[in-house]
Amino acid sequence: MANRLKEQWRQGKATVNGWLAIPSAFSAEVMAQAGWDSVTVDLQHGVQDYLSMIACFQAMEKHPPLPMVRVPWNEPGIIGKVLDGGAYGVICPMINTADEARAFIRAAKYPPDGARSNGPIRAAPYGVMSSYQSTANQETLCIPMIETQQALDNLEAILDVPGIDAIYIGPSDLGFSLGLPPKLDREEPEILRIYERLIRETEKRGIFAGLHNLSPAYARRMIEMGFKMVTIANDSGLMFQAARAAVLAVREAAS
Repeated sequence: MANRLKEQWRQGKATVNGWLAIPSAFSAEVMAQAGWDSVTVDLQHGVQDYLSMIACFQAMEKHPPLPMVRVPWNEPGIIGKVLDGGAYGVICPMINTADEARAFIRAAKYPPDGARSNGPIRAAPYGVMSSYQSTANQETLCIPMIETQQALDNLEAILDVPGIDAIYIGPSDLGFSLGLPPKLDREEPEILRIYERLIRETEKRGIFAGLHNLSPAYARRMIEMGFKMVTIANDSGLMFQAARAAVLAVREAAS
């Protein structure tokens, strides 16, 4: 089965990504029915582990979103393991140099493109079961995160590493690295100029830029700027926002 995000990006379309911090198959199943193009299980900052990731993937299987994972760090064992578990894309945090990007690609790709160990215990039904190993290198997404000044200093070298499909921007850590408060929907002119540079440099190379956002309105603006994947908050944040709005809507009458 072809990777739907790749197809949409090649057609010039932007995609909307959901984010799972809650380790629950039920909440993953609910999120999967909301219309996302992809849904990412967050193993870095979410309250997820490998088994809850598998449960979330199983809950989402009968629904359209492409299953992806943000791994905790650039470590070969977990990168290969989430792919074996059925991830179609891996977002890897804190990629700061071309060497770190190459290490990420090496961990995510089978030989001859990398050094991923063979054992797709759950991913084998991907495409035609007997041909998973011949399609995985082409169809799974490798998405390094650009979120530090060091990464910006090395941006062109990182983007030139073969095997990178897209980059993903972490606005909180990016701001932190630049001496700014950590937050998502940023308006600082220097940050917006960085976003413009990231979009320009990725477009030159035929790869794509993604961004984590807090609000739908800001995500729409970022699509208009040129980002091809936008995430809106996460499941726990969206639940809180909806619950708070519901309470506030009736609080005055209840007082």
